[in-house]
Amino acid sequence: MGAVFMCGFPFSRLSPAERPQPLAAPVSLADWANGQPVYASHIVAARERALTEADLATARWGWTVRDSQSGYNAPREFFSMLANRPAVAQIVGPLLNPRGVVDAIRLDTIDVGAIDAYAFQLMAMHEPDMIVPLRIVATTKPAPFPLLVAARQQSPDIVDALRAVLLNAHQDRQGSDILASLGLLAFAEPDVAAYDQLPARARAIDSALGTW
Repeated sequence: MGAVFMCGFPFSRLSPAERPQPLAAPVSLADWANGQPVYASHIVAARERALTEADLATARWGWTVRDSQSGYNAPREFFSMLANRPAVAQIVGPLLNPRGVVDAIRLDTIDVGAIDAYAFQLMAMHEPDMIVPLRIVATTKPAPFPLLVAARQQSPDIVDALRAVLLNAHQDRQGSDILASLGLLAFAEPDVAAYDQLPARARAIDSALGTW
C-alpha cells in the first residue's frame, strides 16, 4: 500500500526514527478548516434533546478509543474547559469510531459524543441519513488534520512521486473534481511541529481530568 491516513496523535507519540514518512495533510472545504490543514471535533447530541453548552458538564459523554485525537483527546480538552464541570465526568467508552458514537446517541446510551468534523462532513455528503438524528452542540479547538503517510521502508522515488501527486492534485480539473468529491480543497505540506504539540496537550488534559 502506497499511502494511508494516520491520526496525528499516535503519529506525534512516535520518535522521529520510528515515524512513517509524512506525505500530505488534507485541507477541507468546510468553514471550520478556514483553508488550513486542520480539523476539529463536533460535539453532537440527539436532535430532539434540548441540550445547550451549559448542560454539557452534567451530560453522559461517549468516547471512541484512547489513542484518538478527535474521539478522545478533543472532547476531553473541551470538557476540561467547561466552567461548571464536575470533578468526575459521566463517561461511556470505548465506542470505537464515529458510527459507534452515532449508535450510542440513538440508543440513549450517551447524551453527547465527539465526531471528527471531517467524518461528519463525509457523512453529510454521502450518508446524510446517518446524521439526520443529530445536531451539533459545539465544536472543539482545532488540531492538525490526520495525515497521509508512507512506510519508512518505502523508496525515496516513490515517496517523492506520491507527495508531488497529492500536493499538486488541486491544480488540474480532474484532481480538483476528485478532491471536491471528498470534501477537500487541496492537500498541504504537513506541519510536523504542529503534530509535535499534541502530546503536551494530552498531558495537560490528563492532569486536569485523569483518564477517561
